[in-house]
Amino acid sequence: MSIVEIEYQVTGMTCGHCEMSVRDEVEQVPGVTVIDVSSTTGRLVVTAEQPVDDAAVLAAVDEAGYTAERVR
Repeated sequence: MSIVEIEYQVTGMTCGHCEMSVRDEVEQVPGVTVIDVSSTTGRLVVTAEQPVDDAAVLAAVDEAGYTAERVR
């Protein structure tokens, strides 16, 4: 089993509460094991033990009230 790491750029986060909102939504995406999110850089890194559905991650960020795009 290989570890998958995907990076997104999130627009609109300004504080720790924003980070928590994104984390709460993204952690519900099947397969996600680790979430690293920073309102300072707008960086969201999702780690999983299997491929993760990009659309599901983007929808989760949208549900939290922000927009994102995949970086790598």
